[in-house]
Amino acid sequence: MRFVIIGAGRVGLRTARVLRDEGHEVTLVERDDRRVKRARTQEFTVVDGDGSRDVVLEEAGVTTADAVGALTGDLNVNFTACMIANHYGCRTVMRIDEAYREGIYRKYADQVDEVVYPERLGAIGAKNALLGGTIRAIADIAPHLQVVELTITDSAPVNGYTISELQLPADATVLAFGKHDRPLGIPDPDLSLEVGDRLVVLADFDVLSDIRQLLVGKTASRAATNSGDESAATKLEPDTDTGGVN
Repeated sequence: MRFVIIGAGRVGLRTARVLRDEGHEVTLVERDDRRVKRARTQEFTVVDGDGSRDVVLEEAGVTTADAVGALTGDLNVNFTACMIANHYGCRTVMRIDEAYREGIYRKYADQVDEVVYPERLGAIGAKNALLGGTIRAIADIAPHLQVVELTITDSAPVNGYTISELQLPADATVLAFGKHDRPLGIPDPDLSLEVGDRLVVLADFDVLSDIRQLLVGKTASRAATNSGDESAATKLEPDTDTGGVN
């Protein structure tokens, strides 16, 4: 497949490396001389120019590309590049760096194929690695929804319940279940919850603390911090690194 990546900063260049390693054809667009030189040193094809201009994207091959990733630190550049790519029928992926607010997400999500927030994804991965233990954030589905995997502990109030007896808050649902020594699968309502068993739950951020209290048994405040519920814990600060402003 052919990809055009706008922005050769840390996000764009790393994405380009992964795509190239998998055998895809990648062209980068960047206007910062230092980043252009760095990308070319790594043997990438780089178009030197402003990724929000039609003529520059056409030179990069947007007319025949399968997808365009607008991965600079400039939201306006990213959105404009995606609108140009839409005109040529490309799949569009747009990076945002601002605080993960629902208004920002809604503003752009309907006009591009996918919105990505690298700092948020990186923070989730780092948090999971640091915490280990009984709760693991898997993905943000929407600004207010997260998929998490929780492991039943001996102090969990629901220890010994069957899945059918489990009563989660209204804004949460069980997606998968796995006994401690078995892979995850479709939940069987007759299976009992025992220490070491895992539940994958889709939940609103507002109820993550209550869910952890039920399934893990820790206090609500600790649950909020560990689950990544930023409304109840310390919010992520925006990254000041432009990551390849175009």
